[in-house]
Amino acid sequence: MSEIREDFRDDKNKLKVKDAFKEDVGRGIVRIDPNIVEDLQFKTGDVIEISHPITLKRTAALLYPGKNEDRGSETIRLGPSLRRNINASLDDVVEIRKIEASLASKITFAGLKETIIPRKSQDLARLLENRVVTKEDILSFYAPPTNKRIDLVVIDYSPRTEAVRIHLDTEILISDKTQQELIELEKQRVSYEDIGGLEEEIQKIREMIELPIRHPELFQRIGIDPPKGVLLHGPPGTGKTLLARAVAYETDAHFITISGPEIMSKFYGQSEQNLRKIFDEAKEQSPSIIFIDELDSIAPKRGEVTGEVERRVVAQLLSLMDGLEERGQIIVIGATNRVNDIDPALRRPGRFDREIEIGVPDTDGRYEILLIHTRGIPIKENVDLRFIAERTHGFVGADVEALTKEAAMLAIRKILPKINLDKPIPMEILKDLEIIMEDFLDALTSIEPSALREVLIQQPKETWDDVGGLEDAKQQLREVVEWPLKYPELFRHLNSKPPNGILLFGPPGTGKTLLAKALAHETEINFISVKGPEFLSKWVGESEKAVRETFRKARSAAPCIIFFDEIDAIAGVRGRFASSEVTEQVVSQLLTEMDGLEDLKDVILLAATNRADMLDPALLRSGRFGRHIEIPMPDLESRKEIFKIHLKNKPLDKEVSLVQMAEVLEGYTGADIQAICEEATLLTIRNAIDNVNLKKIEISKLTLQLENLRKEFNEARRLKLEDKISTLENKIEKLEHKIEDLTRIMLKDIKITKNELDYATNKVLKGADRAKLAHDSISKGVEEMYR
Repeated sequence: MSEIREDFRDDKNKLKVKDAFKEDVGRGIVRIDPNIVEDLQFKTGDVIEISHPITLKRTAALLYPGKNEDRGSETIRLGPSLRRNINASLDDVVEIRKIEASLASKITFAGLKETIIPRKSQDLARLLENRVVTKEDILSFYAPPTNKRIDLVVIDYSPRTEAVRIHLDTEILISDKTQQELIELEKQRVSYEDIGGLEEEIQKIREMIELPIRHPELFQRIGIDPPKGVLLHGPPGTGKTLLARAVAYETDAHFITISGPEIMSKFYGQSEQNLRKIFDEAKEQSPSIIFIDELDSIAPKRGEVTGEVERRVVAQLLSLMDGLEERGQIIVIGATNRVNDIDPALRRPGRFDREIEIGVPDTDGRYEILLIHTRGIPIKENVDLRFIAERTHGFVGADVEALTKEAAMLAIRKILPKINLDKPIPMEILKDLEIIMEDFLDALTSIEPSALREVLIQQPKETWDDVGGLEDAKQQLREVVEWPLKYPELFRHLNSKPPNGILLFGPPGTGKTLLAKALAHETEINFISVKGPEFLSKWVGESEKAVRETFRKARSAAPCIIFFDEIDAIAGVRGRFASSEVTEQVVSQLLTEMDGLEDLKDVILLAATNRADMLDPALLRSGRFGRHIEIPMPDLESRKEIFKIHLKNKPLDKEVSLVQMAEVLEGYTGADIQAICEEATLLTIRNAIDNVNLKKIEISKLTLQLENLRKEFNEARRLKLEDKISTLENKIEKLEHKIEDLTRIMLKDIKITKNELDYATNKVLKGADRAKLAHDSISKGVEEMYR
């Protein structure tokens, strides 16, 4: 009952399911339309694989001669257990192919329910001789003397081929576990093949855990103690718990899971006793692995917790891990996403000997995870998983899984209008249910990286086309931000490291923030926007903590841009003012994060200010904000572009000359031009409102007449007055056309005129002196900065 093999597809191999003959029930055989058997050159006794294209399940059975009543029917007769194995109903279409089945040397079964099962291997082999099974098949048969039906599920067999045939020498084992336990066990089973993007981490885990458990003699021979503890740490959703489960499955060791908070108790000493019981059980069942999930919840720093219980639990865990030498083969795996909150005594050699960081997967890792989560899912050929992996910067495994589920839900949502939820869904609709590329792209708009949910802003919609002029600034940003992501091989070849910090400076309103938004949209990488004053707090240490957390989240979701708007608010010159202690601490923290010992890999810092003279000089050197990009006042061509952008899709009078408007606005910023366009638009609306209101009154009167005519029309239809119906239809049609014409005429002549633009320009020009003064002040500050 495993997944369908995607080979051999042919119409002759597709048959409709019919119920088995009474005498065939419980025998594990199939009968096929004789014509199909002849066409496919099958013979009695062949092993036939039956697979369901919708449920993606398969099973196998022996072929018996078909009966003449089925000739030409294109059917296959399946018994209840065979149908159950592939989740097929009567009249479903299944696919068949001939396969080879090896003779089984050993098979392990489990009972589906409480029944008396013959325990002798030979007795069972005799009852089940010549039966063909695949893994997870449900096998039904009638056992003497009561002739009561027995249901068994196939757990394992050898050799591990597609299918096996039971014979008299097959060793048959019956598991003591119930099927419910087996179902729960199957849910927990995870192999290394189910984990994507963690090859190096898996290799380290295998060396530290599998090797000591499977071959302790290696460590005895070389005279060293094997590792006693491994600490897995990293952002939430990266696969720490999944990795621990895979280790347990692959090593066949006794596995005990502790979810941090569950061992805590309100009774004195009970929490420590719970821990001791777990370690005692591990000793009895060794080799054992104890997995402590959310370790930080039971082992916080003792100096920072107020509760006595937490201190005692940490002390008990320390003593238990120190005593592991006497406890045999026991390895403790801890998992946490807050590694710095764990008591330092736990992190020394002899307790958690090794620490393995489970980081955010790269593009290849995300591609592997996508392949895992799309197994068995019907996806269209046009789905490019590699492209999706490249578009999901900062996504952890859990985010990729959520993305796949959301894409599947979007595919389901599209077929909902076609189905009646109160009735079974037709097979044709289920067959057409596939996930297409658009489903994944739409899902990307609603799924965001979990590591950035607190700080991630809405992806800006501005593009380079929305930025008028500033071609030099755009090119510099492309070189620093886009090129290292698009052409990493060139930078590696030339051993070049792109600058991490970029400072945009210039007068207010020239487009610094707009450039940052366009950069975020065009590069499609994660974008954290930080407003300067947001960092400042009255609480001691909180401002520095906010800086550290922002950088930590950016590192975990790299590649990422951190954009500091109005950076002068938090990074002023140190020592200038007596009351700037908090600002000085923030500047010091910024300097440490930007150019400290920890490398800022794939994290780009982008800052904007209109007071570059106010920034601390230490921030402006190479290695920090080393690339300075001036955003100047727009020239004539830039002003024309800005006008085109802000007047796009707006009706303009023929007399309006954008060239003339741009020439008049020498010395004005893009924000001023935007203000002129908005003011002119508002003035146009103000002048048009009176005329529009008159037209609306006329339209309202006509609409009321139309409603009355429709009432008369409905009454005439009810009374079947044919002459009146024809007259009213003509009147209604004429009235509808008149309303449409009035609506069109009402808006047709409304345009932004030259006079309205001139008025708006004069209104904005009143702030010219203030704008000039600000510009001169900025220019002077910049000169002093570079002096």
